[in-house]
Amino acid sequence: MRTLSEASAQRSHLVRNALWVGGAFALAAAMGLLRNMLIARQFGLGAELDAYYAAFKLPDLLFTIVAGGALTTAFIPVFVQLLTTEGVMSAWRLASAFTNLVFLAIAALAIPMAFLSPWLVRAVIAPGFPAPLQDETAALMRLILLSTVIFGVSSVQTGALHGFKHFWLPALAPVVYPLGTILGAVWLVPLWGIRGLALGAVIGACMHLIVKIPALLHHHFRWWPVLDVHAMAVRQVAILFGPRVLDLGVFHLTMLATTNLASRLGAGSVSALEWGWDAMQIPETIIGTAFGLVALPTLADMAARGDLRGLRNMLAGALRLVLALALPAACALIMLGQPLLQLLYQRGAFDAAATEAVYIALRFYALGLVAHVCLELVARAFFARQDTITPLFLATGSATFNILLGILLMTPLGHGGLALANSLAVSGEVVALLLILRRRIGCIHGHRILDGLARLALATTLMVVTMLAVQRLIEKTDTTIMVVASVGISGLLSYLICTTFLKVSPLQLAGELAHSEAVPRGGAMKETEPSNVA
Repeated sequence: MRTLSEASAQRSHLVRNALWVGGAFALAAAMGLLRNMLIARQFGLGAELDAYYAAFKLPDLLFTIVAGGALTTAFIPVFVQLLTTEGVMSAWRLASAFTNLVFLAIAALAIPMAFLSPWLVRAVIAPGFPAPLQDETAALMRLILLSTVIFGVSSVQTGALHGFKHFWLPALAPVVYPLGTILGAVWLVPLWGIRGLALGAVIGACMHLIVKIPALLHHHFRWWPVLDVHAMAVRQVAILFGPRVLDLGVFHLTMLATTNLASRLGAGSVSALEWGWDAMQIPETIIGTAFGLVALPTLADMAARGDLRGLRNMLAGALRLVLALALPAACALIMLGQPLLQLLYQRGAFDAAATEAVYIALRFYALGLVAHVCLELVARAFFARQDTITPLFLATGSATFNILLGILLMTPLGHGGLALANSLAVSGEVVALLLILRRRIGCIHGHRILDGLARLALATTLMVVTMLAVQRLIEKTDTTIMVVASVGISGLLSYLICTTFLKVSPLQLAGELAHSEAVPRGGAMKETEPSNVA
């Protein structure tokens, strides 16, 4: 039986972990920006960079199918269950089995993909590229497949460490990964051109794995040369893994389809979408992914104990908090995206036309930022209850809508239409998941979430008005950094003052999440049927 203080401590620990992971992701984003600045100066927004980003699409899909977030979200609940019931060695044996299975599976698929890469590029990835660019894309893809094998092994170790609720070293892995590409941009590109960037990605993948070794040793890491394909725990992960891998596979197939369509729009379109997506992913990762990663083990623990009240309270509190962060971030990207891109990237081969092309994509992607952030949490509420089927069906519907809408919008809006299609599709997916989740677990405090959303929308509107007023006052300045700093700081201060007055500031909501009651005073509350309260 858990006491109120234990429940509160668990939630407080979650908030601290989310802040740490979010901070680490912010540092990773800074490293990614430095990497992109170097790439922008050297290559601009042209055909070579299109080939580089297109070359990642199938290796990313392979990683996702075998070892990406699909494996970790299926693996963590079973790993935690073994850790609790059978001890550390049994849990590490499961991790060993999946490390070995992942390595063999990725290698078995990567080798034929490397041989077939010219055909795959021509037929699947970029049919709109000219023939020489298709050949270069195939060569880059062979190099990137090496990093996919390394990432596969690294992902299982990340899942195991998250099972131990050890987040800080795994959170540093995305920080060191861009270092490899930075090294490639500085030292290898002068020797081998764009292929030097691909080699840098392989170096970064090695660093992604190596940085976690101290944490693995701290938790008594053991490795056995086993597969254990008939073991109950392995089969349990496989059952959860199947639908989730299809879910994420659908996402990457959608991104692949987007690249396919963008390759028909002219040079630079693929890169513009990639850079716009990367810019939107900075706040999405810092806010949504950070909370999603640290929430899953706790939500899984609550679901395993039947503590639906605690699960609902935590989900509602976390949604209110991420909304308080994501809403202003989305508006800031739309308001300041162009001068920020100009400040960061517009030099060397990256000209004003490139800035405008990336901003078009960023503006439309930013419209879906709130939905992407909420999806990170809402989907994990299903995973915590070992339900990976429902998110799969919704993701499939969302992907179909995304592709069809992209085909319709790419003619009038160009590559911006492809970005807008993504935002609209994900928004619909999140709404549908929330409605289904409410039916499954009962009241998720929708009235509190909507009340908070209304207050946050008011504060965000006042923030935008303030930013527009300041922008009008300094519109004649020629200093981009002055525009970004003045408008950004004034908007931030306005938002913090308004949300504090309306009692929905991020600090206030974080405090509520950390100290709100997760269980009744009598102890753990076990519920098997959802409440009918709205």
